[in-house]
Amino acid sequence: MQFQNDLDTLSRIMTTIEESNQLKDLDALLDRVLLDARRLTQADAGSIFLVENNVLKFSYIHNDTLFTTPSNKYIYSSQTLEINNESLAGYAASTGETVILDDAYQIPAHMPFSFNPSFDEASGYRTRSMMVVPLKSSREKIIGVLEIINALDGQKKVIPFSHRDTLVLNYFAQHAAGGIERAMMTREIILRMIKMCELRDPHETGAHAHRVAAYAAEIYQQWALNRGIAPEEIKRMRDLLRLAAMLHDLGKIAISDLILKKPGKLDPEEYQIMKYHTIHGARLFENATSDLDALSAEIALNHHERWDGQGYPGKIGNIYADHPPMGEGKKGEEIPLAGRIVALADIYDALVSRRAYKEPFTEEQALTFLREQSGQAFDPEVVAAFFAIYDIIGAIREKYLENSVSSELLAESS
Repeated sequence: MQFQNDLDTLSRIMTTIEESNQLKDLDALLDRVLLDARRLTQADAGSIFLVENNVLKFSYIHNDTLFTTPSNKYIYSSQTLEINNESLAGYAASTGETVILDDAYQIPAHMPFSFNPSFDEASGYRTRSMMVVPLKSSREKIIGVLEIINALDGQKKVIPFSHRDTLVLNYFAQHAAGGIERAMMTREIILRMIKMCELRDPHETGAHAHRVAAYAAEIYQQWALNRGIAPEEIKRMRDLLRLAAMLHDLGKIAISDLILKKPGKLDPEEYQIMKYHTIHGARLFENATSDLDALSAEIALNHHERWDGQGYPGKIGNIYADHPPMGEGKKGEEIPLAGRIVALADIYDALVSRRAYKEPFTEEQALTFLREQSGQAFDPEVVAAFFAIYDIIGAIREKYLENSVSSELLAESS
């Protein structure tokens, strides 16, 4: 009987790893890894830290007791930990050893690390049993730490993690780390592409791309929940959107420096040329070979369309023609959903950011603008979804501050 149970567990692990490898976006993968780790050990909560710039950066969190969904502002915390023996995660990362505690508040005095109760104190949660597992790359390099919290029995009572839990989670983490490493590399490649744009356009930064993409993913999820979309479809679309939205302005690489780096507002002729970045961006994904390519092209082409039909580039018969003329603006639901969402995310971020030709809007001014433009520039349902998750929007802005993204991930991979 035990042998059969072990075979079933191994089969579940391999199935979840195979399914996780289908995910492209790092955040979507961390969500899945954490969910699978908790299912395998019957854990109530957990978190993942990833190594960035030689520190551990808080990257994902689940807590069934506190959160009805992992999509909340805690995901976008900017907490970091030193890789040393003082914290539980730091110890696991520095030594490569798994830490198991029956009660986080009763750590033996001879242990070098301690438990930080600040989250418990702020949330009212009570952490007891913990398992902290290092995530190692194929080259045995520590890329992060997986923390699983509060194992539960059949009556939802907190119990210690078992020896079997330790074996299962270490085996799972060993294989999940490979998928996480690949997702980190994918995100780094995208950031390098954006870095190339940044050399041309100082406004197109890794931080801006991260913010717009995170806004878009969260707005989509709320929109989809409001619409009653199936959870599986929400996860699939959110995964694709989080990556594709990062590339929304990649077409600017084809625009002249005289326009991109102009310190003031563009004149009408220059603005007309700038509009073509949408078409150039979509052209980059010609002969799309994946859903991600197709969505990236769709967003690049449509993220400057307006709900009232006054946007650009409008309805174009063939975007691959030589300098195709702008068409009549797409209107309402003629604009693909991803384009409508990224349009709001992009404009909001531009409003609250400093530009060479303008000072940033105050938050109140930006929110007033979005409300006034609901039904004009923006899809009213998308605006409603934005305001429903406004606390998450603020957390995203705090996490992806200007000049804080590209340097970290790119330096880590250099």
